[in-house]
Amino acid sequence: MSESQNTHVVSPLAWERMVTAVEKVRDRLRRACAALEGAGIPYAVIGGNAVAAWVSEVDEAAVRNTRDVDILLRRSDLERAKQAFAAAGFVYRHSSGIDMFLDGPKPKARDAVHIIYAGENVRKDSVCPAPDVDESKPTPTSRVLNLDALLRMKLTSFRDKDRTHVRDLIDVGLIDASWPARLPQELARRLQELLDNPEG
Repeated sequence: MSESQNTHVVSPLAWERMVTAVEKVRDRLRRACAALEGAGIPYAVIGGNAVAAWVSEVDEAAVRNTRDVDILLRRSDLERAKQAFAAAGFVYRHSSGIDMFLDGPKPKARDAVHIIYAGENVRKDSVCPAPDVDESKPTPTSRVLNLDALLRMKLTSFRDKDRTHVRDLIDVGLIDASWPARLPQELARRLQELLDNPEG
């Protein structure tokens, strides 16, 4: 191997940082859920962590890590959530139209719990509003959005990472050809597109 090729070898420190990053996200999610549970605030885990929870029920080897911690809340519970999160060491911030709870006094915005509001459009052009927190199921440590509600959210956003998450659900057999019939027309079209082209 040439000297120039050696410079592209991943260092042991990089591997340690990768593991630490995954552990930090899981710890942030755990503490956020514990804060809401302790305050009796209805919520649901959404986004990549919810996808991972569902995928892990079928095949833990297929779980994809995520840096995001996304929580569904009712807007009427925001003030109570602020108090609960503050007690757990999170710092509230509203930035670029997004409510979030930073993990400590000097973190980056990506080191935060991001809030989505139940029953509201995430973006002005959203096909469907976010579901209610009642569309969720308990796990030993948290409440996770139901599969059908999670799928609607992913198909509504339909960014690259959302399409990847839906493909993960398809790959482990949680979503199949019977599902488009359960969805609104535009979401059904988007799902069928992914079912027809599973490799993208």
